[in-house]
Parts: sequence; C-alpha cells; structure tokens
Amino acid sequence: MSSAKLPREDWLPAAFNRGHLYRDRVQVQAPSAAGFYAERYAHSDRSVWMERLAAGEIECNGQRLLADGPLAAGDRLVWHRPPWQEPAVPVLHQSSIVLDDGDLLVLNKPSGLPVLPAGGFLEHTLLTQLQGWAPQARPVHRLGRFTSGLLVCARRSASRAWLSAQLRDSTAQVAEASPGQSCRKLYRALTQPLPDDWALGETRVVTAAIGRRPHPLLRQIWCAAEPGDPAALPSRSELTLLERGAEACQVEVAIATGRPHQIRIHAAAVGAPLLGDPLYRPGGLAEPGVLPGAGGYWLHAHRLNLRGPTLRGPTGECLQLEAPLPQAFSKASSREK
Repeated sequence: MSSAKLPREDWLPAAFNRGHLYRDRVQVQAPSAAGFYAERYAHSDRSVWMERLAAGEIECNGQRLLADGPLAAGDRLVWHRPPWQEPAVPVLHQSSIVLDDGDLLVLNKPSGLPVLPAGGFLEHTLLTQLQGWAPQARPVHRLGRFTSGLLVCARRSASRAWLSAQLRDSTAQVAEASPGQSCRKLYRALTQPLPDDWALGETRVVTAAIGRRPHPLLRQIWCAAEPGDPAALPSRSELTLLERGAEACQVEVAIATGRPHQIRIHAAAVGAPLLGDPLYRPGGLAEPGVLPGAGGYWLHAHRLNLRGPTLRGPTGECLQLEAPLPQAFSKASSREK
C-alpha cells in the first residue's frame, strides 16, 4: 500500500478553473471562422462563435480575430476559452486504493468523478487528483463519470502499454469469453425489472450492434444500431440475473467488447435500462433531450482478472481484483417482488 497521503475532504466544491486553450489547424479552406468552429465544436452554434470572435477569444496564426472571415488550409487557430465553473466531484480517499505495488495502481473510483477531461470537466478529474499524490501514475482505461469501481493505473509507460493491450477489446471479432483469456471484466448493475421468464442465475447473451444515430443536441449519439448499418460495431455482453426486486434487478455483466456505453445500451436493448438511466430507453435508443453525461444510473466495475508474467497475486496465480459493491446496490434490489 502506498504511503502517499490522500486528501481528506469528501468532495471538491464547485469552482472556476483557469480556462483552457483549444488549438486547431485548418485542413481544408473554410468560408468563415464561425462556421469552422460550429462544425468542429457542435455544442455551440454559429451565433455563439460570432460572439466569441467579437470578444477576442479566438486567434489565427498568432493574431486575434475580431471579425468573421475565410480561413485558408494550414491556418492555426487558438480558442482562449475563459474560466468556467466545474461541478463538485468526489475526492479519492486512502480507502480508494485497491492495489499499489509501486507501479500498478488500482483504484475504486467513486461515482460522479470523471477520469479524464471531457464534457465540461477540465480540472475536477481523477487524473488531476492523481497528479497531486502519485504524479507518475496515469489511467490505463476509462470509466464513465457515474460508473464506480475498478480503475487501473500505472506509473511506468511500458506497464501502461502492456495493460492497455490487455484491456483493449478487439474490433475485428467478438469472441466468447473463456478461462484462458488474459483479461476478464465483470460489472454489477441495477436494471429496471427484467422479463418475468428470466430465471435467477440465468445468463443471457446480448449481441445488439452499437452504432451512431441522429441526436438533436449532439448531431449523433451511440445507441442500438439501425438494422443494416455497415458502420455498426459488433458487441457482446453476458447478463446474469442475481437478484430480483420489486423495482430493480441486480445483474452481473461480463463484456467481451468495450463499445461506447455498451452495458447501458445492451440493458436497454433487452427491455430493462439501467435503473435511473435518463438517456437510454427500452430498445436501446436514446432520449432526444438528454446527453450521455447525465447521471443517475447504477453501474459498478466489480471484478477484474489480469494475467501476465509480471501480474501475480499472493499465491502466484493471475491477479484477481475486486471493488466492494456500493451499499445502494443491496438496498435497491433487496425488496422482494
């Protein structure tokens, strides 16, 4: 266990960051800077980018742009985004460390904490907190902001590369999980009630392909693919019913692929979206007025098995890691139907 001291506060309060520089290079001649940015950063329309131009937030080739105009291929742009307020997030405690051998660092990430900058978060991230007490450690993979559980980090670049290869899922084929796999990931999730004919202990395989569909807020969003979509990603999840309650079911999910929002989409595809998920509805399609970062669902990276020459547990076997279930899991699924 590392002797590094972790912050004691439960939450970082909402606070303004220091702003950020977004650098871009124009690849193809564009008729206007505002149009270029509206296409590049779809979260803001052309009128908003016109306001940012007028405010002097954008420069081209080192000169501030105070009016809209055409851009040439090769132009270098910088958007000086002013500071913005980031929401409060949980803080990692000493008890968050599942394993620390001086190189490999495995954490039990709390729900609500983003791993890397994205979606309005720049400094209120797990990466920023890591830099404060384990400056050489970097996450090897991601978990969604509201997904809790096992997050693998490593200090050495060679370890990160090797672990990333183990955790990265093949896009060439979807293979069945087997005891000889070098990596096996198991999640726990709370879903809306599953079909009545789904028996306790029964495992069902979900292979609904995942693709992009139109979305009014993001132009496109990941969800259950449209039939015949040539760009759809093959996906495979195994859902095992563990507990059935009046309002929720607890399931174990083994994933053989790691597609965007895969567990959320596959649970919805079988007619039982994750409990509290505001985005995905039965069938696996997305609500038009909701963004992927919206929280409320219950998903936990519960167990992880890793095999390799340098990854051995105390008995010399493959490394078996587990993050305890949040109390809410037992409370929500304990009410008998």
